[in-house]
Amino acid sequence: MSHFSTVETKMNDLECILEAISDLGYEYTHAEEGVNVRGYNQQLEKADISIKVSGKYDVGLRVTETGCELLADWWGVEATRGVNEQQFVNQLQQRYAYHKVLKEVKKKGYTLDMEETKQDNVITLTVKKWQ
Repeated sequence: MSHFSTVETKMNDLECILEAISDLGYEYTHAEEGVNVRGYNQQLEKADISIKVSGKYDVGLRVTETGCELLADWWGVEATRGVNEQQFVNQLQQRYAYHKVLKEVKKKGYTLDMEETKQDNVITLTVKKWQ
């Protein structure tokens, strides 16, 4: 019986996803032919990206047409890393959104003027565009 479960997301920009993973301090392996994601009792699942979260457990990322899926043995991730499924997904989505917003405003000719992270981890970005 597999211990892996999958979480669907709307994240679809791989460049921003990889930047978010790095921001959170995780190492990852990305291969076109797929990589193994480690779970309970040396169980393995295939994914496009394997995010190393501890010595024995990984979080996998599969790119789909509608976004990406995160798959992991979430019990093992929480037990070894101290972060549960919802916390991991929320942290990754916040950093993804940060990079996606910066990428999109840059395309429109804006530059980052100010960035502030408040105590509740809310990030406020101020951008400007010279006419």
